[in-house]
Amino acid sequence: MESFNELNISKQLQYAIADLGFEKPTPIQAESFSVIMSGTDMVGIAQTGTGKTFAYMLPILQDLKFSKQLQPRVLVLVPTRELVLQVVEEIEKFGKYSSVRVLGIYGGTNINKQKQAAAEGADIVVATPGRLYDLIISRAIPLKMVKKVVIDEVDVMLDLGFRFQLTNILELLPNKRQNIMFSATMTDDVNVFIHDFFISPTTVSVAVSGTPLENISQYAYKVKNFYTKANLLKHLLLNDSDFKKVLVFVPNKKSADLLFDFLDEYFGSEVAVIHSNKTQNYRIRSIENFNSEKTRILVTTDVMARGLDLDQISHVINFDTPNFPENYMHRIGRTGRSEQEGTAILFYTEKEEAAKVAIEKLMDLKIKELEFPKEVEISEKLTYEEQPQVVEINNPINVEEVGPAFHEKKEKNKKENQGGSYKRTIKQKYKKPKTRGDKNYNKRKKGR
Repeated sequence: MESFNELNISKQLQYAIADLGFEKPTPIQAESFSVIMSGTDMVGIAQTGTGKTFAYMLPILQDLKFSKQLQPRVLVLVPTRELVLQVVEEIEKFGKYSSVRVLGIYGGTNINKQKQAAAEGADIVVATPGRLYDLIISRAIPLKMVKKVVIDEVDVMLDLGFRFQLTNILELLPNKRQNIMFSATMTDDVNVFIHDFFISPTTVSVAVSGTPLENISQYAYKVKNFYTKANLLKHLLLNDSDFKKVLVFVPNKKSADLLFDFLDEYFGSEVAVIHSNKTQNYRIRSIENFNSEKTRILVTTDVMARGLDLDQISHVINFDTPNFPENYMHRIGRTGRSEQEGTAILFYTEKEEAAKVAIEKLMDLKIKELEFPKEVEISEKLTYEEQPQVVEINNPINVEEVGPAFHEKKEKNKKENQGGSYKRTIKQKYKKPKTRGDKNYNKRKKGR
């Protein structure tokens, strides 16, 4: 599709698209438009960075008529607070020349203020499942007028444990509605979720995970341990002329804090970190500073970075090797966007080598191995997880196979539970009846 004009959209949307500088729709946007406009349920499978937000919002805004009603007609569910803010901002850009009212709902802020905002009315509510469910059960946000439901990054939401809230929210919604779901991966959990709530959905799959982007150069270093990885990363980041805007992925919050503390000594205000234990204001400020290039290096976990709009990234550093190959694809998809060149670098240890092979098998591509720089110090310092575990000889927790007991049971413990003395006495006295339901049996026996 050569331009948005072929979609026959309203003038207001055309003006907004022109202001944003978009010239032609991405594949996921072009293929989703007619499906969503038809009103049928849809499942979209697309990688991060393919324009998923615009893919579902363009047809929704096209179909959304002006209304003064206070109750929301469109519900968008996303996994993180940052993504709520981002989607709200995108909708406001798309609806610049229309009267669409959008409300963002997420945890970590005053719930009473959100109740007041909801009472003022909104056409579209963008929310995280946890806080939205709280507002629904307190009757602050009624759902009876909702016509369309979008669940974005559903695989992340299920991983984060939002199944309970998602299930309850969907069961409270009107039966007559359109379900739209976007996911980067089609896992078994996602399949079950679709089967439970979607009615004969149309699947739109674009840029299937496992297809490496051609404009991303991929390299790998074999590294001994965590702190050697940190030394190598520091060595690479000192080259600020090439490493202009770097996104560093780590496996968890603990690793993120350890790495940030290490890098902070050398790069100070150039480095920032985001994960779920950081305050909302800190996370928002870190993302804004990174996008505005006030900070050059952003350390993050997979969950926090999923779906965030982070542009112009020169390098993606995989500080660890993801266990799921698809996660590697989502990570490296952060660079090389908008037809620009990008670089992805993978650090892997001997234990992570199998995960690296799985990634290469998925992509059908061998990642180019680089020689470990001689000037980088190989650290002997180990994290707690890397330290050898001390096995206590007499600790029963460490015994792999449990044998027979080492002493005989006491006599009282050998006794079998026979149901109590009263029950035994009655059973012995009357024994088992010889007939069923014959009330006169004992009378007849006495009269003989």
